[in-house]
Amino acid sequence: MRPFDERGEFLTVAQGGKLRRLAVQGAGATMASQGISLAVQIISTMVLARLLTPADFGLVTMVTTFSLLLVNFGLNGFTEAVLQQDKIDYALASNLFWINLGAGIVLTLAFAAAGSLMARFYGNSLVPHIAIGISLTIFITSASVLPLALLMRAMQFPLVSLNDLFSRIMGVAVSVLFAWLGWGYWALVLGAIAQPLSMCIGAWILCPWLPGLPRRAAGTGSMIKFASHVYGRFTLNYGSRNMDNLLVGWRFNAVALGFYKKAYDLFALAGLVQSLTSVAVSALSKLKHDPERYKRYLLRALSVAAFAGMAMGAEFTLIGKDVIRLLLGPGWEPAGQIFTFFGPGMGLMVLYGIHSWIHLSLGRADRWFRWGIIEFAFTGSLFLLGLHWGPDGVATVWSLSLCVLTIPALWYAGQPIGLGVAPMISVIWRFVVASVAAGFATAAVIRRLPFFVTTSNSVGALARMAEISALFTLLYMVAVIILHQGLAPINLVISLLREMIPQDKLSKFFPAVSQAK
Repeated sequence: MRPFDERGEFLTVAQGGKLRRLAVQGAGATMASQGISLAVQIISTMVLARLLTPADFGLVTMVTTFSLLLVNFGLNGFTEAVLQQDKIDYALASNLFWINLGAGIVLTLAFAAAGSLMARFYGNSLVPHIAIGISLTIFITSASVLPLALLMRAMQFPLVSLNDLFSRIMGVAVSVLFAWLGWGYWALVLGAIAQPLSMCIGAWILCPWLPGLPRRAAGTGSMIKFASHVYGRFTLNYGSRNMDNLLVGWRFNAVALGFYKKAYDLFALAGLVQSLTSVAVSALSKLKHDPERYKRYLLRALSVAAFAGMAMGAEFTLIGKDVIRLLLGPGWEPAGQIFTFFGPGMGLMVLYGIHSWIHLSLGRADRWFRWGIIEFAFTGSLFLLGLHWGPDGVATVWSLSLCVLTIPALWYAGQPIGLGVAPMISVIWRFVVASVAAGFATAAVIRRLPFFVTTSNSVGALARMAEISALFTLLYMVAVIILHQGLAPINLVISLLREMIPQDKLSKFFPAVSQAK
């Protein structure tokens, strides 16, 4: 796709009905890509955990805890600036490209030079060498931001998703290859470089254009200001989400951080609900001038999120050790122990993420930013407190933080539209009670019945996961039905699933299939 015509104007490819069709196709492609990416991530975790040591993962995590903040400098900022701008032309895009690339070069050199400081902080002499290698990811990523943003502005989400999936596979393939060859932590470093490099090459192939020299162009200053606000919010969120890695690596060692990071990666799967943010914001923003309908739709979404999220949190708490054993293999038992403290927070993370839907759909990014300051201060304070009890304590305060912040975050977000606490609690509390009751009942059963305690290998772990999941699901469904005095929440979920895949309209989306029949 060539983004600009001969006059330098952006080529508008989506209008009217075509815009809706491209949006639907883009949403489907994005969800499919994320599903496949998750499968690739799980497979790579299983393979790499058997080829590398916890110390290898911990060493690289020490560096990427800092580098990922800089890698996202343009991705979270300039991308949104390009997407929200009413008009963008060749000159404006060129200016943004050079500004972002220049910032990427400066940040790359600064990060490479800061390796010695990180080595002193962690007390590990290997960190500077890793920092130099990882620093390349900052520059490479900055070179791909503008072509990817232009593709998304043109609603070419299937191409963007395909490029993202291919780059992830390339990164995993490189890591696995060099881990198999015995390169240790360098296998992870090379994989981290291969992924953005593949993404960058693919972006320029899919969106070929030659940026012009920088020059004065209307809108440059306002877009930079907008990008800085978005990146500021991202920085606060990133700080609260990664302070735990920083503290564990600083207070303990690379091995402890390796165990903690793998447990956190499983916990972070609950954050995949944020992949629906763009869809939710698009729908809710159209209802912001009709508060009653807005509240009704939001509470419905909150109910579904609570139904699925609370079940997921309780179930993963029960099977977490076996999931770690199955995915990572022997030698990773401490990660399973840490995850049991993360588990209860998984369901709360699903609910907590909805506050961002409200802020963005109401156009109140300023309130979202202010809440980010509160979140950062509160969560950071708890991390410092939990550090006394080691990685287990840090994982525990993660769950505690979400327990304390979820309802206030939803209340604060809903203030502009008059959404109080009572309606939200009324659609959540029954699922919380159901998950706690079913979780404790399941735990009591598996401790008393010997057939739940089988061998400690991967086959035994898989068998226990299946048995425990089946028992918990049965008890949870019974509890939900009793507390709701009927099948209403289950029917709601089923109806939503049917709406996502309307069987009677498949022929409209897949005409070739219907013709074949």
